[in-house]
Amino acid sequence: MENRRNHYICKKQRIVKKILFIRFSSIGDIVLTTPVIRALKKQTGCDLHVLTKKKYSQLFVGNPAVSAIHSFDKTPDECLSVLKMENFDVVIDLQKNLRSLKVRRSLGIVSYSFPKLNVKKWLLVNAKINKMPDLHIVDRYFKAVEKLGVTNDQLGLEFFIPEKDEINPTELDHSLHKGYIAMVIGGQHTTKIFPPQKAAELISRLPLPVVLLGGPEDRVRGEEICGLCQHAHILNTCGSLSLNQSASMVRQARLVVTNDTGLMHIAAAFFKPILSIWGNTVPELGMYPYLPGKENLFVMAQVDGLNCRPCSKLGFSKCPKTHFKCMMDQDVKWMVEQSARLLDYSVKRNEQQIDG
Repeated sequence: MENRRNHYICKKQRIVKKILFIRFSSIGDIVLTTPVIRALKKQTGCDLHVLTKKKYSQLFVGNPAVSAIHSFDKTPDECLSVLKMENFDVVIDLQKNLRSLKVRRSLGIVSYSFPKLNVKKWLLVNAKINKMPDLHIVDRYFKAVEKLGVTNDQLGLEFFIPEKDEINPTELDHSLHKGYIAMVIGGQHTTKIFPPQKAAELISRLPLPVVLLGGPEDRVRGEEICGLCQHAHILNTCGSLSLNQSASMVRQARLVVTNDTGLMHIAAAFFKPILSIWGNTVPELGMYPYLPGKENLFVMAQVDGLNCRPCSKLGFSKCPKTHFKCMMDQDVKWMVEQSARLLDYSVKRNEQQIDG
């Protein structure tokens, strides 16, 4: 039976020479596809092309598994004529929306996708009935490639930083040479963002300097946090570093404290200790830090028992109930204790690596 299965897989590998891989956005979602990309390349030896939004195309640059990147500004229609000339054998669609479906139909070839579970997500968010499988989104993504005989290698996520974007933390602040904690303070939705006053309360009790990470839109929030932490060593880099440079700072941090956002998944790609803070969304939706075999590297801070949570699978600009208890009631004392445990683990792991 096993020989027959191996023959089937090998046959598929000989036929599938060129694959179009679809994921339009966003930062975290694209990082979460990297195990599938790696496995597709290694296990089929295919010529792997990706289709994505232009503003996210940099996330695929430097990935050795990717042969070509097709990108668009407003609609995938911009790429259709080129895609049709590529003569792909199969399409792997990890976006799975109307626009990606249109691409698949236009190409008219075999395509595979994954169970998006929209009904179950709706039930969890709107009726608070949890029918979601106990399965990370990465493992659901692999459902899209199982008919090609491709399996999860359990090696985790990947993120590739160009050498020119690597940062020397001590050039930003000399005091960082003994180590620092990276705190990611941004997010696409306000209800997923740890409030400044809570962030300041946590930072003031942490044992290492803290580097705030985020985009230009987070700069003012970072300044507010700094103003509330007058006696803590804190550096606000929001808006002054590129995504790759922020990723470099994450890679070198002793601990990453983060909202549910793209840099959280980048931290997981580097197997960093992570304190993950959850507001209106919940880990049960399957987007928590993906660290296969190293689940002791992360903890998830959340307020249990709120009957209004989750109120969305994405987030809102403000709390629909106005109280914002999912963030305001976060237990900072517990966070401090967990941070100390993760930092201790980080030190021991570094010592083991040096001894090895």
